[in-house]
Amino acid sequence: MGFQQGLSGLSASSKSLDAIGNNIANSSTVGFKQSRSEFADMYANTFANSSTISGMGARTVAVTQQFGQGNLTSTNNPLDIAITGNGYFRMMDGDSVSYTRNGQFQVNKDGFIVGNTGQKLTGWPFDINANALQKGGNPAPLQLSVGNIGAKTTGWTEVVGGGVSAGLQFGMNLDASQLPKDRTNPLAANYVGALNPADVKTFTNSTSAQVYDSQGVSHSLTMYFTKTAPNTWEVRTRFDNDPVSLPNNDPLNLNPYPDVTFDSNGKLINPLPLSFSTTLASGATSPLAFRIGLEGTTQYGSPFGVNTIKQDGYPDGVLTGVLVDREGIMQGKYSNGQNRAIGQITLTNFANSQGLQNLGDNRWAETFASGQPRTNDPGTSDLGSLQSASVEDANVDLTAELVNLITAQRTYQANAQTIKAQDTILQTIVNLR
Repeated sequence: MGFQQGLSGLSASSKSLDAIGNNIANSSTVGFKQSRSEFADMYANTFANSSTISGMGARTVAVTQQFGQGNLTSTNNPLDIAITGNGYFRMMDGDSVSYTRNGQFQVNKDGFIVGNTGQKLTGWPFDINANALQKGGNPAPLQLSVGNIGAKTTGWTEVVGGGVSAGLQFGMNLDASQLPKDRTNPLAANYVGALNPADVKTFTNSTSAQVYDSQGVSHSLTMYFTKTAPNTWEVRTRFDNDPVSLPNNDPLNLNPYPDVTFDSNGKLINPLPLSFSTTLASGATSPLAFRIGLEGTTQYGSPFGVNTIKQDGYPDGVLTGVLVDREGIMQGKYSNGQNRAIGQITLTNFANSQGLQNLGDNRWAETFASGQPRTNDPGTSDLGSLQSASVEDANVDLTAELVNLITAQRTYQANAQTIKAQDTILQTIVNLR
């Protein structure tokens, strides 16, 4: 029986060395979880007095993975995502579902967020208008728009809280010290005649802004402000190279708006917007119509200046980057300066992580022993949070593993010595005369 005991010890020590060697080999593998060999003794049961019977050796009962948290390392890639706490990324390859702690992601040619072995990261997508998450059922693969995202026309916006948020909005100061100009009386000393964009003497100030049609084409809208009387300013517009024109009346008929007027304290008397409309010769939606708001415009004795220009249109754009927050909300950054919500990464946990089936490539699969997956948002229930531009290192303590390697090697040598001792005893018996 001595040989059996020694052989069982060699086998157990060999498997321990395999586990330790695998841990050391994967000490730099992102998201790797170290393994541990677990042993039990073997014992022969008989009807005889058990106190006179030796055990039969040792056996490896399990090689279990230890799912403790690994250290986090910062990277320069926003699609490197680390989990702090419990949970696994849910990945799909066709209809096959697997789970991983390796958060090294990238965007494939179709815009899907994929791991380094091609499986797609899943989560809750936003609706088509990027307003609300579509939760319920099973999480779906998250997909970015890698091509051009559609342009948005500079257009009408709704009345909010009693005020109007304009499609194009200026905040400026018109210089109260400027002298009025006369357009009607040629005999007046301040007569300047009709407005001529090429002659700066025919207007007081001007400013321009870019507006966009439905195809994302940029157009220039120039506004000319001419002081015609105390506290009164004439407003004219010019679209691209079209002739100068008067802005339309407000479509709600709340104000004919022939002029911009201020009170004695330099405050805009009627901040309701002008409206602008023009017919486009291109294939874009025509007419191009939007409001021009002047909320925040003042008339003080300081030089003319434009403080803010805001407008709700933008050209088309291509993907330039991705943002991910701690709750897993993912947004695409585009070259037109817009951010578009894509979806929310989900995490999954199990009642018994030790019961997961190891598939290799840092992936696990659900089994009966693991229990059913519990999928939810990061930071909820027993799930951890996410950290973008970081990866989770292997949870291998290299120093401890090297010590374990020495211990396992000594154990292997000791078991080999028991076999050698048994061999010596047999040799002695065979050589008896």
